[in-house]
Amino acid sequence: MSAPLVVSIPHRLGREEAVRRLKTGLGRAAAASIPVMQVEEERWSGDSMNFRIRALGQIATGQVDVADDHVKVQVVLPWLLQRFAEMAQATIRKRGQLLLGKDAKS
Repeated sequence: MSAPLVVSIPHRLGREEAVRRLKTGLGRAAAASIPVMQVEEERWSGDSMNFRIRALGQIATGQVDVADDHVKVQVVLPWLLQRFAEMAQATIRKRGQLLLGKDAKS
């Protein structure tokens, strides 16, 4: 098992608004970012979400933790997807910033 890919995305929305935006926009953001990726499961518990995605026939799992001033995303990639880790990290950061930006509309 590889170490998880971790991305921290700062925001100024407060915890409640950040959670609201993520709940309404996460699936759309994932599909728009990486067309070959599909969110298979999204399970919220308070301010944390566990998820499972499928990309290129492989399953990746992860967790999103929302804090007052940042969101931490952790994703465990199967070995076949690890070569795309750097691209995935940049994409997660970019889409997260778009969802959590002050001017974002959800």
